Amino acid sequence: QVQLVESGGGSVQPGGSLRLSCVASGIIFSLNTMGWYRQAPGKERELVAQISSGGGTNYADSVKGRFTISRDNAKNTVYLQMNSLKPEDTAVYYCNARLGTSRNWGQGTQVTVSS
Repeated sequence: QVQLVESGGGSVQPGGSLRLSCVASGIIFSLNTMGWYRQAPGKERELVAQISSGGGTNYADSVKGRFTISRDNAKNTVYLQMNSLKPEDTAVYYCNARLGTSRNWGQGTQVTVSS
């Protein structure tokens, strides 16, 4: 059974930082491309960042220079370090694991940026 469990969300003031974690089980983690997506109220889910099995990364333009994705294959964990947070970053953040046509999602963690 595949499980992706996110943690680290919460409420923070503009300019603050959060680090999200996603622990995976039931998959060969090192082979998967891991991604973070987000969905704000009334909007479609969008890709925030992803990291390939080889460590290559790509980011949405809106988060470049502020967010960093990384992975620890020994811990089956992918991270999203979020700095200089803005109110428009408020959303539910989802972890995704992709291998070929297989896609798995976590349950999501809420991030709220507000003064």
